[in-house]
Amino acid sequence: MHHFTYKNGVLHAEDVSLTNIANEVGTPFYCYSSATLERHYTVFEQSLSELDHLICYALKANSNQAVIKTLSKLGAGMDVVSEGEMHRALKAGVSPKKICFAGVGKTKAEMTAALNANILSFNIESEPELHALSQVASALGKTAHIAIRINPDVDAKTHAKISTGKAENKFGIAYEQARQIYATAAKLDGIDPHGIHMHIGSQITDLSPFKNAFKLLRELILALRDDGHNITHADLGGGLGIPYEETEQSPPHPQKYAQIIKDTLGDLRLTFIFEPGRLITGNAGILVSKVLYLKQGSAKDFLIVDAAMNDLIRPTLYEAYHQIIPVNEQANDTPKRTMDVVGPVCETGDFLAENRELAQLAPDDLIAVLSAGAYGAVQAGTYNSRLLVPEVMVKGKDFAVIRPRPTYEDLINQDQLPTWL
Repeated sequence: MHHFTYKNGVLHAEDVSLTNIANEVGTPFYCYSSATLERHYTVFEQSLSELDHLICYALKANSNQAVIKTLSKLGAGMDVVSEGEMHRALKAGVSPKKICFAGVGKTKAEMTAALNANILSFNIESEPELHALSQVASALGKTAHIAIRINPDVDAKTHAKISTGKAENKFGIAYEQARQIYATAAKLDGIDPHGIHMHIGSQITDLSPFKNAFKLLRELILALRDDGHNITHADLGGGLGIPYEETEQSPPHPQKYAQIIKDTLGDLRLTFIFEPGRLITGNAGILVSKVLYLKQGSAKDFLIVDAAMNDLIRPTLYEAYHQIIPVNEQANDTPKRTMDVVGPVCETGDFLAENRELAQLAPDDLIAVLSAGAYGAVQAGTYNSRLLVPEVMVKGKDFAVIRPRPTYEDLINQDQLPTWL
């Protein structure tokens, strides 16, 4: 459920007309609903109420300070995959004791910064990384609390580019090598291997891969405890999917996901860490764009809008589907036509939708690209020297620009000419 609905024929974010925002901010822009963020977090939190747990929101989905602050006020910790994301979390007031540092390529500088910040835990992805963290922690006279990420070789039945739990993926340590790696970790200076981590992918809409992975995780935890390791927390990652298409079957409710955890791991006296991202922010955000032209081609028609692949790269990167609706509500009998929705970027891959049946639209009409709150603004770039689009947050009848649109001077001044020019 989200809080983007038609009122008096105009699409609103909560109680704010998107037309009014467009008139003040310009297009394109991202718009987030505070009520939707809060609702999604609360539903997930309540589903886990019978488990000892900490929710660490995955900043990679949407790392705007306003989003982080909204969730941290509800009690969320943060899952970060770079020093930059860690600084974003700390800047928003998140306790370092609620921050987990993940990612396959942590540098020693990032390890140093995270240790000095006294974060909760590191998720270790490889044996070389483990040794590097030991060296850094020992040099600082600190102890790094870690969970080793296990790759169970389980097919999450999701898109190949967001599957992380198969043997051919770059993430984690092979299940078969886990006991050996834990034995190594236990002997290293500056390392406390009290946790275990498993995350098999994103946008998962079938619970069976979770069940298979958690059964394997249970066996491993018991084996590790038999080996003498005091495994006290299990980081189960994230991955629950969201509905992108209006006609598709809704993904499983978090309560069913929680039940699988209780059935497979609930008796092991563990503190569970969860890292949802898309589940919280995906349907809490939209991208609003203006129609520029309707082009009739010899093979197909094109709706050319002012948002492009540099603003929302998911359709061309992941073949992702985003529902597109007009900001001004149209009657059910409005004529429709099949078009590609494309932007101004000079690439054939610059599209927001292909072969999409849409109601007739005209230049200056506004469209809303739904389910764009996760992996939208955070993946945006300035290709073709296009400006990053602003981000707006709505709360009830109020809205605020939470990241302004830069100027061309801001963009160009990032360049520096060498002395010989």
